Amino acid sequence: MNRLVRGSDGRDWVIRAQLEWRRPATAEDFEHDVAANYTPGIAMGAVAVLLGLVLVVWMPEDVVVPAWVPLALLLVALFFPLRWTLRRPWTVVAETEGDVTGERPSERWVGTVVGILKVRGEVHRIAKSIQKHDLPDFDGPLQPVE
Repeated sequence: MNRLVRGSDGRDWVIRAQLEWRRPATAEDFEHDVAANYTPGIAMGAVAVLLGLVLVVWMPEDVVVPAWVPLALLLVALFFPLRWTLRRPWTVVAETEGDVTGERPSERWVGTVVGILKVRGEVHRIAKSIQKHDLPDFDGPLQPVE
């Protein structure tokens, strides 16, 4: 997702948002990152599939399953993958090359926004801040990078 914004001082800013498949490692998260690989998740998924198959195979013939039960099970099974997909972190970058006269230097602001639904609104707020104040908001998710 790219957006071109012109500040009131004449500089052109490019605002980019990119989906990150893994959460960026931070100092606060270091001690809590215990799982080194995907083995526990794969094992739990295999156990859930195995238990589902056992339930279907051992079901007596005269049991009538209502139509909403498979739909409910499908929704429960898709809840966590869908939540995982919608809550991926996005890296948002706002950068400018500076102005033609050289009065204003080039700048780069970087931050992280969690969730695809929040990233669009945040990019819109950043663009409005640049148009109005020539810089992204200091209280927003972006911080200047040297």
